[in-house]
Amino acid sequence: MTGPGGPDPDHFEALFHQAPCGYLITDDAGRITAVNETFVRWTGYSRSGLVGSKLQSLMPVGDQILYSTHCIPQLGINGAVSEIAVEIIAADGGRRAALLSASRSPGSGQEPASVRVIIFSAHERRMYERELVSALRAAEEAEARRAQAEKELQHLALHDALTGLPNRAGLKAKLDAVPAGGGLAVLFIDLDHFKAVNDSLGHAAGDDLLVSVANRLRAAVPGTGIVARLSGDEFVVVDSFAGSREATGLAAGLLEILKTPILIEGLEIVTSASIGVAVNGDDDETPEDLVRRADIAMYRAKELGRSRWELHQPAESDYTVDRLRALGELRRGINDGALRVHYQPRIDLHTGRATGVEALVRWQHPTRGLLPPSEFITMAEESGLVRPLGAWVLGETLRQADNWRRESRRGADLDFAVNLSARQLSDPGLVTMVEDALRLRGIDSSHLLLEITETALMADPGGALDSLTALKNLGVGLAVDDFGTGYSSLTYLKKFPIDELKIDRSFINGLGSDSGDSAIVGSCIDLAHAVGIRAVAEGVETSGQVQTLKDMGCDLAQGFHFARPLPAPALKEWLDAHTRDERAGA
Repeated sequence: MTGPGGPDPDHFEALFHQAPCGYLITDDAGRITAVNETFVRWTGYSRSGLVGSKLQSLMPVGDQILYSTHCIPQLGINGAVSEIAVEIIAADGGRRAALLSASRSPGSGQEPASVRVIIFSAHERRMYERELVSALRAAEEAEARRAQAEKELQHLALHDALTGLPNRAGLKAKLDAVPAGGGLAVLFIDLDHFKAVNDSLGHAAGDDLLVSVANRLRAAVPGTGIVARLSGDEFVVVDSFAGSREATGLAAGLLEILKTPILIEGLEIVTSASIGVAVNGDDDETPEDLVRRADIAMYRAKELGRSRWELHQPAESDYTVDRLRALGELRRGINDGALRVHYQPRIDLHTGRATGVEALVRWQHPTRGLLPPSEFITMAEESGLVRPLGAWVLGETLRQADNWRRESRRGADLDFAVNLSARQLSDPGLVTMVEDALRLRGIDSSHLLLEITETALMADPGGALDSLTALKNLGVGLAVDDFGTGYSSLTYLKKFPIDELKIDRSFINGLGSDSGDSAIVGSCIDLAHAVGIRAVAEGVETSGQVQTLKDMGCDLAQGFHFARPLPAPALKEWLDAHTRDERAGA
């Protein structure tokens, strides 16, 4: 395993197999080359069955995509990932909730690059951390190089690799040591418009900005305070204060410090932040309670205009609890298979034929029943859950497309439209995620249409153009959804590689009764045709609207007049009946 003078291979072998957590070694593509006894026992697979297979193959589809599109690229860029929540499918078919951390060793000489992966049971994580530290220390003398690498991995598990600050797990460990009681305050800091820096200057510049912000916070916070980076552009400060005036005074001071220009790639970048402040007034309140309350106050600062601080008020506590409960339920719903996809047909107005379907997500809530996206998409956007949610919807839609393709020639002809959120559009792993999902199911990219709202496109036209161009290069179709509700111009429509323009339902409602709406719809159709793309009407509910749209030259339509969004089995029945009607009409 090593040359003369290197670590004792027998000691490393003992450490590897006796570690109290799952420990695997893979190559850069995720193919397992070695696995320890703990992981074998935990999953129920044989070692021979695991070695040679891909780690991703042990995960559900959504987590496979997450690992391929997020973890593997991050390992190549930063050398490590930590605290990634995934599920492992055991040999008995059961799913094991887990936290995955990994670090990449580039290799040297004849030794190839490898990835060391640690997988903790989500329920036993804290016990495993203590046992892992103990095991690493016990092996330190006999295995200097390996033990040092494991120590660094442990450090990465508790610290942010970019800024060196404690990460979410590291903050929790520090907060566990802080006694409950009065005199403690938390500042939850979120940078304003950080995405614009990433999109305009690139992620390297964004990383430089985050490091500069971290250094400023570290210098400004008293030595007794804790400064941590939770994720992205979110930071937390925890310290003892005499009262809310002192805590909000620090918040005001940090706002001024952060406004001082930062030199990035020769440009002076001026940043600002929204800060939520929560002060402990209850001896029974824990530091983690304060973090949750400060988080809510930060969102209040965002809502009130950004670049400001807000002090959490007691009246917001119910909202805090409700929001946390709802986020927990949604996270469990994504992980536990509570999401559903319904499909609404898209009709060619020239032929009357159903040419495709739009995939629309639903949430089977444990107490409230089947919820439409309006009940949870905004919450998913704000919390970041929209990325795993969107990945699941795409994967499930393409799985269903594959089923229909195998069942009938009619199914093979259908196009599938899937909605993209603004946060997904800005995700650097989006294109790889889409490409992997198509490859997994063997679906031709020309049968996939991705819909992006006009508002999302115009929030950052430059970044949107880059993302859409990359998606277009995959061969997928692209549509502007809810057209007419934003502020896009003909110039941008000509620049974007768009195939369809979907006219918002609010204008379709007035067709035939509101001359203004009729004029707007007609103009949208003419505009789409002028730039060489299809015009699609959504929310069509009457035969009169259908005839008016035909007369205007609209290409496609969908709405309750044709069919409501239906579960996959009901949609197949509808398609079969519709096809029979087409043949009878012919």
